[in-house]
Amino acid sequence: MSAKERYIVGVDLGGTNIVAGAMPVDGSREIAMHTTPTLADTGAEAVADRIAGMIEQVIAQTMTETGATRGDFIGVGIGAPGPLNREKGIVIVTPNLGWKNFPLRDEISRRVSLEATLDNDANCATLGEFWCGAAVGGWNVIGITLGTGIGGGLILEGKLYHGSSDVAGEIGHTSIDANGRRCKCGNYGCLEAYASGPAIAERAREALRGDEGESIMVSMVDGDQRKITAQTVYEASKRGDATAREVVRETARILGTGVANLLNIFNPDIVVLAGGVTQAGDALFQPLRAEVRRRAFKPAVQACRILPGALPLSAGVVGAIATFKQQKLGEL
Repeated sequence: MSAKERYIVGVDLGGTNIVAGAMPVDGSREIAMHTTPTLADTGAEAVADRIAGMIEQVIAQTMTETGATRGDFIGVGIGAPGPLNREKGIVIVTPNLGWKNFPLRDEISRRVSLEATLDNDANCATLGEFWCGAAVGGWNVIGITLGTGIGGGLILEGKLYHGSSDVAGEIGHTSIDANGRRCKCGNYGCLEAYASGPAIAERAREALRGDEGESIMVSMVDGDQRKITAQTVYEASKRGDATAREVVRETARILGTGVANLLNIFNPDIVVLAGGVTQAGDALFQPLRAEVRRRAFKPAVQACRILPGALPLSAGVVGAIATFKQQKLGEL
């Protein structure tokens, strides 16, 4: 008789959506994946309630699908925007949620009566791709998550690197223009201020000024340019819209500059770009790789593959589960 499976629930908390799901401890399959809007403006306690409700929903569905009991669930891994205090399970500050010093780990643990862990959401996404996705087989891996914000994760010599105070990998807040756009973090010229989803949409609106009649993006949002999103830009680019294509090309050059810096610092064997921006496909990745070739040292370029994530909807959840497994079971 085989040993009974045990399960871990993973939660990926983003600025726009919360994703939750479960996996067996061996990571063999994803179960009961659910997404719901974050509704960050309702406040931290309300979001914590929403997360707890999703966890209970995931547990109930997993029990139905697998025959598991509540006792077969050993814990919850949570990925959240940072900076964080992992040891205490606290979200110190997160510009896209507006939280300060919120004890997310313990609040979730109390609500669902399960042990919980907390790590940076981009660390989780990177670890998820390393464990089960595009970066399987890598040794030095950089993950970049592109969504409402831009996050990053560093796996150095096979281990997630957190730095001296848990803020390693804040790739979105590296400066690419000393006198550039103001970022939500308060700095100027951050990568996130140019290449996050909202920043891409804003640059598209700027590109349309005086050129509204030439771009299909305007008709795609019924004339209300406030409704333009990064997804609008990608779709218009794929349909041949010249303005949208230029915004995507510029985004690729900006991201390529940031990635080239990372290659020269860390010399990774894999860089994984995950999140909504990657929906642009080759229109993004071809000029991005070309920009990296122009800017990074040749041996670093030759050693590195730059890849889209293989877990587009679930990398953060899979990685949150992996971080729980590492922290509580001492294995991956």
